[in-house]
Amino acid sequence: MAQPHHLTRCHAAILSTSKRQLTTLRTTTRSIIPQCTRQLHHQTRPACRHPTPAHLTSSPISQPTRRSYHSEHHPDPPPHEYTNSQTTILSAALRHVPTHGFTRDALTLGARDSGFLDVSVQLLPRGEFDLVLFWLASRRGLLRASVDNGLFEKDERVKAGLKLTVEEKTKLLIMERLRMNTEIRHQWQDALALMSLAGNIPLSLSELHALSSEILTLAGDASVDASWYTKRLSVAAIYASSEVVMTRDQSPCLSETEAFVERRVEDSSAIGEKLTGFKQCLGFVGSTAIGLGRSWGLKI
Repeated sequence: MAQPHHLTRCHAAILSTSKRQLTTLRTTTRSIIPQCTRQLHHQTRPACRHPTPAHLTSSPISQPTRRSYHSEHHPDPPPHEYTNSQTTILSAALRHVPTHGFTRDALTLGARDSGFLDVSVQLLPRGEFDLVLFWLASRRGLLRASVDNGLFEKDERVKAGLKLTVEEKTKLLIMERLRMNTEIRHQWQDALALMSLAGNIPLSLSELHALSSEILTLAGDASVDASWYTKRLSVAAIYASSEVVMTRDQSPCLSETEAFVERRVEDSSAIGEKLTGFKQCLGFVGSTAIGLGRSWGLKI
C-alpha cells in the first residue's frame, strides 16, 4: 500500500509545479501585454507635432509694413503702376497721340487695337491723365536706353578725345529728352494743361522729380550735400520751362530750344557757385519751385 501513496505524492508535486508555471505564465502575460501596448502606442504616435498653418487659424495674418527712409521729409510718390491690360491699352494708345492727342479717343483706339472693347478704357481710373503719365514714364525708360546705346560717345567732343563734364552731359540729356517730344509737341500744350490741374499736380511733380533725378544720375552727379536738392530742382525747372519753349519752337532741330537750355544751364551753374549759406540755398529752392509752378501756368 506504500506505492500508491508515493504516486499520489508525486502526482501532487507535479500538479503543484504546473500550477506555479501557469501562475507565472499568467503574471508574465499580464506584464507583457501592457508593455507591448505601450510600445505599439508609442510607434503609432507621430514623431513630432506640425504646427497648424497660419492661414487655417482664425487669427488675421499681419501684413509686412512698408517703411520708407526719412518718410517724413521724403514721402513715397503716389503710385501709378499699371496692370498688364492697362499697359497694353496705353502702349497702343501712344501710337494715336500724334493724331488725336492725349484724349479719350486715343485711349479708345488703343483699346480696339489691343483687342479690347471700347468700354475697357474704364480700366484707367485717371483717364487721359494716365496716358500722359505713361508717356512720361516710358520716355524716361527710353532715355536710359539712349545712354546705354552710346549717347555720350556719339558727341563730337568725345570723339575728339575730350571728357564731358556733368554739366555738359546734363544738357545733352535734357535735349535728348525734349527731342522725344518732337512728334507730339503740337499736342503737348494740352498735356501740360492736364498736368497743371490741381488733382494731377502731385503725380506730375513726382514724375518731374523722377526725370530730373534720372538725368543727374545718368550724367554722373555724385552730390551728397544740400546741392543734391538744388541741382534736382534746377534741372526740373529748366526742363519744365524748356518744354513750354519747345511747343512754340518752329526752328529746325529745335535749335531755339537748345539755345534756351544752354542759357538756363549756364545761369543755374553760376547761381549754384555763388550759393554758400543755408539761407541762400533755401531762398534759391523756394524761387525755383515758384518758377517751376509758374511755368506750368499755376497762379503763384
